[in-house]
Amino acid sequence: MLLCIVLMAILIAVILREGFGFVGGFALLSPSWFVALAAAVIVAINMIVEMIQTFRSGKVGVDILALTAIFVTLFIDDKFGNVTIEGYWASLMIMVMITGGQALEDYASNKARANLTFLLNHNPTTAHVVKDRIEKDVDVNSVKPGDILSIRTGESIPVDGRVLKGQSYLDESSISGESALVEATVGTVVLSGAVNGDSPLTIVALKTAKTSQFQTIVELVKEAESKPSKFVRVADRYAVPFTLVSYLIAGLAWLIYWALNEDASVGEGFRRAAEVLVVASPCPLILAAPIALVSGMSRSSKNGIIVKNSDALERLAAVKTIAFDKTGTITKGVLVVDGVFPTDGITSDGLAILTASAEQNSSHIVARSLVDYVGKKALLPVEGVKEIPGNGLLANVQGHQVKLGKRAFVLPDKEGKINETSTFVSIDGRYAGYITFKDIVRPESRKTLEKLTSLGIKKTILLTGDNERIAQEVAKEVGITDIKANCLPQDKIDAITSLGKEDKPIAMVGDGINDAPVLAAADVGLAMGARGSAAAAQSADMVILVDDFAKVAKSVAISKETLRIARQSVLIGIFLSLLLEVIAATGIIPALIGACLQEGVDLVSIFSALRALRDNKK
Repeated sequence: MLLCIVLMAILIAVILREGFGFVGGFALLSPSWFVALAAAVIVAINMIVEMIQTFRSGKVGVDILALTAIFVTLFIDDKFGNVTIEGYWASLMIMVMITGGQALEDYASNKARANLTFLLNHNPTTAHVVKDRIEKDVDVNSVKPGDILSIRTGESIPVDGRVLKGQSYLDESSISGESALVEATVGTVVLSGAVNGDSPLTIVALKTAKTSQFQTIVELVKEAESKPSKFVRVADRYAVPFTLVSYLIAGLAWLIYWALNEDASVGEGFRRAAEVLVVASPCPLILAAPIALVSGMSRSSKNGIIVKNSDALERLAAVKTIAFDKTGTITKGVLVVDGVFPTDGITSDGLAILTASAEQNSSHIVARSLVDYVGKKALLPVEGVKEIPGNGLLANVQGHQVKLGKRAFVLPDKEGKINETSTFVSIDGRYAGYITFKDIVRPESRKTLEKLTSLGIKKTILLTGDNERIAQEVAKEVGITDIKANCLPQDKIDAITSLGKEDKPIAMVGDGINDAPVLAAADVGLAMGARGSAAAAQSADMVILVDDFAKVAKSVAISKETLRIARQSVLIGIFLSLLLEVIAATGIIPALIGACLQEGVDLVSIFSALRALRDNKK
């Protein structure tokens, strides 16, 4: 809006350029001058309101330089060779520069909103519920866990579910940012928002629409949009020095002119100072950092990482310590059979098959691991299953009474302890052995931690609720030396808040509900959100949508590169502006030409900041 007003003022000024003469060398009676003055007042009011808000937030901006340049150029005539150009043209040019910068920031915000609009447009609104072999279209919000849904080719999956029938390839790019297709077969957990390929699927709903992955992402993007950064201007730290130096150069230009010219006029000295202030316009400082940060957030999004606000990028770039939850973060969070230990009278395969057959209809993670280990074709018929919550189950498998679960449930009269996650088994009342399980360390975990060290992370910590021995094994495998085991949520918070100043800022990486408090307490919280809990994603500052631990290092790399580019772009703008100020102090750069040169400085700073969009091939 302001840019349109300024452009309209320029058009009117061109039409009315034939004025009514000059008073005291100034174009005070020119209709074009009054048009420029009116535009300057409108722009100034807007800038003053923003300056007051900046001061209230405890920061000092550099808008005052631009405001000074706008008004001082209204009161000079700009001599260029033998031609005299009214100074208000330089004033109008500065206003174009300022309002154009604001329009550019608005454009960046609209681009962010466009991402949300894209998500909303792809948000599934209906579902095909199958009941008694009859398919019925219902509102997606009425789908309940356990409902059977039909997914047609080319349709978005309405809620998170598990495939019951069919085989297809899914496009999860709207969820993870990854273009590669994901295969879905019977038993695969599929996420809402993924687009089905060329084969229909039948799934069972695992969640409601509100708690499913796609809606969670939409809410995260809304949250990111509603949380403006407190540090939008990395250049704030340079604002006061740059402003003072610019005023100093302008004052020296005036004084030196007076000292070297005995017949110096007031108007000429005033013009020298004004010409310095014109090229001191702070647009590079105002524009470079926000553009770099928005570019960094966009780059993160392309890599499957949602950054809720640019604060998170700035803080992550400064992090010295990163703490990690174990399960679902450094490990896959999926249990696999580690060992089968039968007693005399039964083989390992026999114990595994009987146990898996008894648990084949259970949804427990241990049961699924056993079934995967044995294979569905090897399972035996089961009947009379009776689950004992918190302890285990009883079942009849081919005439054998199988009892399995915790040691105290299966062997109430015997003492002993096995550290691993274990299932104990008795067959026909006789103890038959036990089966142990372990969580698999992600193959990319060690390289990711090595990469973090190369990126300047000084300290890594493993925070886990598991016992000390398991924590030690995992930490040794991935290269972490600082370990805190048997942690409750409060213990994790205490662990990061008790760190010394030399170890802060600190980031926390987790995925479970129990990680939500510590993610919120850390300076930067990163949630492994691809299949993690919604609570963790809501508490975190950044959410990794791809089930890839290497993205933790990627997010740190992006944040550091973004901040490096932002600082470089700001300093480039400052250097070029100061160089032009020194040249302008000699009087060889008229105000209008100076305003045009400053536009060139803006473009250099902007193009430099846009480098943050590109992935570093290294």
